[in-house]
Amino acid sequence: MKKTLSPETQHDALAIAKATQKPGQVKEQTKLIAAGVEKGIAEYKKREKVKARERDKARKQQQKNKNVALANDNGDVETSDTESESRLNALTWSLVGLLLLSWALFAAYLFYR
Repeated sequence: MKKTLSPETQHDALAIAKATQKPGQVKEQTKLIAAGVEKGIAEYKKREKVKARERDKARKQQQKNKNVALANDNGDVETSDTESESRLNALTWSLVGLLLLSWALFAAYLFYR
């Protein structure tokens, strides 16, 4: 399963081979040099593709770790929020109880006066 290179890459390889051509060098030798340059370009592109894939995986892993850290931080905030809500709830019911007690004492005062 050999991939063919793009015509642009083949053209670039041939241009490089012709640029480095020595006097008296036959056309076949130039074609062999061009084939070697094409192979080098293909290897370079393959390595760069692997590096890009690894960079992308690392970036995604960092993003995932960042999201997990944020979720953990948000979880702590939610816990403190629920604690605050329960304290507020207890305070509210205490105030309601005091209000009812004061009205009951006021009613008793008026009744026994």
